Amino acid sequence: MMYSFLRVLARIIFFLINGKMSIRNKNKIPEGNYILVAPHRTWFDPLYFALASSPKKFAFMAKKELFKNPILRFILVHANVLSVDRENPGPSVIKEPVKVLTKSDLSLIIFPSGTRHSSELKGGASLIAKLSNKPLVPAVYQGPLSLKALFSRKKTYVNFGDPIYIDRKVKLNDEAQKNIENQMQAAFDKLDKEINPNFKYVDISKKK
Repeated sequence: MMYSFLRVLARIIFFLINGKMSIRNKNKIPEGNYILVAPHRTWFDPLYFALASSPKKFAFMAKKELFKNPILRFILVHANVLSVDRENPGPSVIKEPVKVLTKSDLSLIIFPSGTRHSSELKGGASLIAKLSNKPLVPAVYQGPLSLKALFSRKKTYVNFGDPIYIDRKVKLNDEAQKNIENQMQAAFDKLDKEINPNFKYVDISKKK
């Protein structure tokens, strides 16, 4: 109930301050649960991905520090947000999302780079995809990168790519992991160019 309410609220707010977003290639999203993977470019792009993928509902992964505030913790828990200890990641970092994907009707949004300020792809998404036997669906967001820029009504885009399937029999050694990371990065680059051939992401935090 909380998730549905927040999704409607986010849709209304984003439409009022920024207008209607452009969604491309939504037909490429497979049936059933999947793992949406994307480069993390702004704090609100998870909301845009969730809205673009509607009516599908998602679970998210967020750093455990956000759960310290009891009010925020209540909202996060009821909005399907999973707590992640980035400093000391344990087995639950993999087990919990795998359980969500296999035991519920929720898909999962993961940013393989981990943070908005990193382009290095980590291996968690690949392992979760393998253990859950669910595909990775690459996607990209292009649009405003700050709350202030949202009010400029600059056009926003979400573009979906072809699913990436990982054979459960494949051993995720360094070579296999690197191959999957290359597939994801190639997909992100292709999706960005489909929206804007001249696109180049600029981390606004590094411009200050």
